[in-house]
Amino acid sequence: MKLLFIFTPVGAFGSGIGGGVELTVQNIAKELIRRSHTVHLAASVGSTSTEIPTISILGELHSFAQDQYRTDPVSFPDNSVLANLWEYALQVQHSYDLIVNFAYDWLPFYLTPFFQTPIAHFVSMGSLLNNMDRLVHKVSQTHKGTIGVYSKAQAYTFGEAVDFRILSSGIDLDLYEFQPSSQSQLAWVARIAPEKGLEDAAAVSEALQIPIQVMGKMQDRAYWQRIQAEYPQAQLNYLGFLPTVKLQELLGECQSLLMTPKWEEAFGNVAIEALACGVPVIGYARGGIIEIIRHQETGFLVEPDNIESLCDSVKLVPKLHRASCRRQAEREFSLSALGDRFETWFQSIIG
Repeated sequence: MKLLFIFTPVGAFGSGIGGGVELTVQNIAKELIRRSHTVHLAASVGSTSTEIPTISILGELHSFAQDQYRTDPVSFPDNSVLANLWEYALQVQHSYDLIVNFAYDWLPFYLTPFFQTPIAHFVSMGSLLNNMDRLVHKVSQTHKGTIGVYSKAQAYTFGEAVDFRILSSGIDLDLYEFQPSSQSQLAWVARIAPEKGLEDAAAVSEALQIPIQVMGKMQDRAYWQRIQAEYPQAQLNYLGFLPTVKLQELLGECQSLLMTPKWEEAFGNVAIEALACGVPVIGYARGGIIEIIRHQETGFLVEPDNIESLCDSVKLVPKLHRASCRRQAEREFSLSALGDRFETWFQSIIG
């Protein structure tokens, strides 16, 4: 297959601003290239990849959908990179068998019937905007089988009428070293943004007097400073956005990973990264994480927004077996399994 991947317009590929979808794109492309398929990536200027041939497209970046209200109208910045990405796709479409959209944006769905080359849409978030919901529903009916999501929990946010392919996620397990023991510290890995709920991890740190290694893109510095002011006794050690080699090394040293999202997350790639290192995951029973963690075996699913339950679960982590975490990652989230799912999906659309 000859595939053109179109990245999200919120930032450059390789910067970490795209969150989990960036890791997903990287791993799908890596595995499909290994299988001798051709994969090219179109993304905003500043994007870098050592494995995927990348086409840089000029234009102004878009705001995050999480920062918009559900009823907001569709809007574009002047000289939108999203519009420029899809103008490029229109020009080169006949060089590819399939175009794959990884952006949670209105324009690619609207343009779908105007392309001659088929378009696959991988939706990386749950329902957030009314105008998106309407087009997702429409395309799922007019172009059946072309919309994929991470999880059933994510799919349910759009209602039962939408035809989705549930594709989960996966990682290159060779890049993650199993660490059988840990230090007396926790990890929290995500973009530093309000919807990720870092304040709840800070509350745990303050209550238990345990350090937390914070890793991820600094998206909202004012939010970070507010947490430090509100939880002065919390031991938050911010390490920045890290490459996989360093991330897995530091993550593997932690007793557990805390996941405290304030919204319905589609999946949570960092959860399977933690499992691959042998690190149990403690997370709110909200969104896609429900389909990842085996409660009381590879982590704990707790009542959303319940700090006391988070603290109780941290105390129970020593009873879990870190080897069980690694085994689950190997069984369910390998790169090979990810490649099988996406290769089958892409071929069904082309066929």
